[in-house]
Amino acid sequence: MNRFLVIDQDRAAAQRLGLRCLAEDIAVIIAENVCEGVRRLATTPVSLIVVDVGGLRLGAREQAALFDRVAPGVPVVVAVRPDVALETRVALELAGFRVLPNPLTPDELLKTLVSTEV
Repeated sequence: MNRFLVIDQDRAAAQRLGLRCLAEDIAVIIAENVCEGVRRLATTPVSLIVVDVGGLRLGAREQAALFDRVAPGVPVVVAVRPDVALETRVALELAGFRVLPNPLTPDELLKTLVSTEV
C-alpha cells in the first residue's frame, strides 16, 4: 500500500486530499508544517511527499537537500496556486521537485509516483 505524507498549513485542504486518497486505498499522514513533516519522516516510511508551496521556508535547493537527507529517493510534489510566479515554479523544478497545480487529485499523485519509478 502506498503512503503519502501531506504537508499543508491548511488543515482542511490536507484532510480533503487525505480523504480522497483514502478512497483510493492510499494511506495518508498529515503534517501542518515542514518541521512536523520531517519528524514524521524520521519514524514512518512514505512513498511520496506532497507539500504546499506556502509551507516551504528554505530556498528550493536547500529544501530539496533537506527532504533528500530525511527521505532519500522519495519523490516530492510541490502544490502551487495559479498566482505562484513562473520563476518560483522553475526553481522548484530545477531543484528536483515535481510541481503540480493545487488542488491535487489522488490520480495525479499516483501518476507522479509511477513516473518516478520508471
